[in-house]
Order: sequence, then structure tokens, then C-alpha cells
Amino acid sequence: MALSDTALRNAKPADKPYKLYDERGLYLIVNPNGGKWWRLKYRLDGKEKTLSLGVYPDVSLAQARTKRDDARALVAEGKDPSEARKETKIQAKLSLQNTFEAIANEWHSLHNKSKSERHQQRVKRWLEFYLYPSLGQKVISNITAPMVLETTSILQKQGKLETAHRIIQTAGQVFRYAIQKGFAAYNPAPDLKGALPPPVVKNMAAMIEPKDFADLLRNIDKYNGTLTVRCALKLAPLLFQRIGELRHMKWADLDFEKSEWRYFVTKTKTQHIVPLSSQAVAIIETIRPFSGNGIYVFPGGRTHERPMSENAINAALRNMGYDTQVEITGHGFRAIAQTLGEQELGLDPKHIERQLAHSVANPLGTAYERAQFLKDRKVMMQKWADYLDELKAGAKVIPLGDRVA
Repeated sequence: MALSDTALRNAKPADKPYKLYDERGLYLIVNPNGGKWWRLKYRLDGKEKTLSLGVYPDVSLAQARTKRDDARALVAEGKDPSEARKETKIQAKLSLQNTFEAIANEWHSLHNKSKSERHQQRVKRWLEFYLYPSLGQKVISNITAPMVLETTSILQKQGKLETAHRIIQTAGQVFRYAIQKGFAAYNPAPDLKGALPPPVVKNMAAMIEPKDFADLLRNIDKYNGTLTVRCALKLAPLLFQRIGELRHMKWADLDFEKSEWRYFVTKTKTQHIVPLSSQAVAIIETIRPFSGNGIYVFPGGRTHERPMSENAINAALRNMGYDTQVEITGHGFRAIAQTLGEQELGLDPKHIERQLAHSVANPLGTAYERAQFLKDRKVMMQKWADYLDELKAGAKVIPLGDRVA
């Protein structure tokens, strides 16, 4: 007779194991310790075999019968259900090893170990920030070109086309490694040729090279203009802020105990907090005896009741021999900080965005920033200031183009 749930529940352990039979080779073993194990007896190639189907009541009677029927279907096809189960486990284990993240980590450790530490960190950042969130746990052989392209959607919206191209390039290198190791047969990256607009070449492109930026910083230190412009020029690269905001910096908005500058961003209609590095504070202290009794940190040349001219920074750059139409503008310091901060130092793009005072889509963004990002940005801004000191001191820098993997 077929088993019933009542019979299974009422089955009591005995001194020795005993069996309760269902139908078509399915039975339950009741052990002296009270354990109840499902078993299936089947014959394949003239040999009798047994397959474990789980423990009752974790595996119910209905579930055990379904497993029995699935196993018998394999037997009817001449397949051993026991071997099929082992193969499934092997494939499941392999699928964990064949994920994009697992293979990319292996590729990164092998391919980049001879590269500079800075390059290794930059590539790892691209993987972790842009590729792993959506592709990391996918089996690499199942990833398609549209999936890879989707990883750059945020970068496209932000206009960071150069980084978007590098992300696809990095993904392509991972796929080539996977093909070489036998984990994949197809590299979707080449199919994305033309899918992204070409990077926009900006006027300040030359200054994105660390060696050129280092020369600019040294030239700023040697500039012999007015104290106001000299200090503003030195401070601009340190803060990530718009030149218009820097010109309007007020003494009342500075908190020297916390090393912070707080002001209202008219462009985004939000309050903003700028952590000040020790280098930034030192520059501001330099000009305090000159303008500290007035409203503005950087007052105009004719009156301290107004900020310095909006053309002062660009005029100083031109006096230093820079073409403000091609090489660098006051506003270009923001682009330089964003590019080198991310690519050279590995600064978190979210923290850079907050430091730039870009608008936040989430209306809770400002509160979240104060709770989570301000402390991180304090560390970030000091790290950035220290990096600029290294550049000015002649730290070894390598052109970005020579470091692309």
C-alpha cells in the first residue's frame, strides 16, 4: 500500500532501522535515533542502486514522490540519477568559480601585478564601482553586450564618456582572459564599438596630465601678483569649488575650529559644507591680516565691500603664460580635481560629486551627506591636498595614456 502522511508522522523508532514502502521503489527508513530518510531503489544496466531523496519531514511525501518521478525519468533515458546529481553539484560549484567577479579578480591579480600600485587601484575601482554591481555574480558565459553597455549608463548620464569607454575596455580584457582559460567563448566588448559617443575633448585636457598640472601648481606658487589673487589661485585647486563661489567666500562662513567653509550654493539652491585641508587653512590664514576685518576673504582691488573681479583668476593664468581658451581656466580646476582625484588617488566618485556641490536627485541627499559623507570628505580633501604637495615637490608621475591597460 502507498504511504500516507499519517503513517509517516506516527512511525516510531525501533531498536533496529526498518523500512516503510511507498510505490515505484520509494521507501522511508526509520532509524533508532528517530531520523527518517527517504530512499529510492532503481535498476540501471542490470544493477540495483539506491538514491537518497532527503529527510522527512523536511522533504514531504509529495516532494519525495516528485523526486522519485524525476529520477525514474532519467533512468528511462538510460541516465543514472546519482551521477546526474553529482554533475549538477559540480556545475553549481563551477558556476561560482565562473562568475564575472571571480574571473575578473583572478585576471586583475595576474595581469596587473607588474603594473604600478596606482594603476592596480584604479582598475580595481572600475571593477568594483561599475562592473561588479550588475555583472559580478553572473556566469561570465551568459553575459551579453547589452549587459556590459548598461554598466556605463550612469557614467553616460554624467557625461563621463572617457571613463565609460575605459569600463568597457576593462570588461573586454576580463572576457579575453576568460576565453583563454576556457570559461567563455565570446567577448561582447568589441560588439559595443560605436555604442558610446566619443569622449568630449575639453579645453583643459592638457591639465589632466599630472606632469602638466604639477608644472601649473609650481607656476602658481611663483606667481607675483597681488596677495588676494595669489592666495585665491593657490586655494582654487584645493577646494573643488566654482570660482564664483570662491570669490564670494566670506569670513563669517568659515569655521576654523572645525576647518570648514559653509555657504549657500545658488546654482543648486542648497547649503554646502566644504572641509578644509590643513594646506587650505594655511592659505586662508595668510590673507587674514589683509582682509580679515572685512566681509570677503578675497576682496576687490578698489573696495573691500565687494569680492575680487570674476576675471581675476583667468587674467592671472594668462599673465603666467597659459592660454585660457585652450589650456586652463579657473573653472578647469574642478575638472582636474574630478579626473585626477578618481583616476590617480582612487577617491570615491560619490564623495567627489558631493564635494563639487552637484545637485542630488534624492531630496534626502543633503541630510545623508552630513551623516555619512562629511567625515569621508574631510579625509578625502586632506589626501587630495597632500597629493598636490607631492606633485609640486616633483613626485614621479606618468602620463595617463601610458597607464591604460
